[in-house]
Amino acid sequence: MPGKTAQKKVKVAKKTAAKKSTVKATRPRKVALLSGGNPQIAKAYGDAPVQAYIEAMPGWKRDVGLRLDAIISRAVPGVHKAVKWNSPLYGVEGQGWFLGVHCFTKHIKVAFFRGTSLRPVPPGESKNEGTRYLDIRESDALDEAQLAAWVKQASQLPGERM
Repeated sequence: MPGKTAQKKVKVAKKTAAKKSTVKATRPRKVALLSGGNPQIAKAYGDAPVQAYIEAMPGWKRDVGLRLDAIISRAVPGVHKAVKWNSPLYGVEGQGWFLGVHCFTKHIKVAFFRGTSLRPVPPGESKNEGTRYLDIRESDALDEAQLAAWVKQASQLPGERM
């Protein structure tokens, strides 16, 4: 049986470990930016990881990210959200993901996974059959009405299973 000194050392070590884990849990973690300024966010489901991604978007992209998220949330009440592959995804429960967002150096790319079925078809072509893109640059005026129309249409189509 260990002596009193050994028992005291174990208690102190446990208390120190508990304090360190509490401090780590409450201290905000700085988010790393990957190439092109894309935030590195761990894979997770729900609104919180998407909001963490948006908060970490650099410069003007953060404001656009907030607008995109608001437009999507208004257009599709109860939209499901997740971050996978360091990109926010939006979907409908039981139908899959219909839209993804990704930061690049000079633009934000909005991917409509069934974009060729949307009217009008979003402008950016893709190597993936069916996918179309909308690239948003700092100087672009965002057509929120058109974006909302695309989001509504996309949410009614079968989504991607990822």
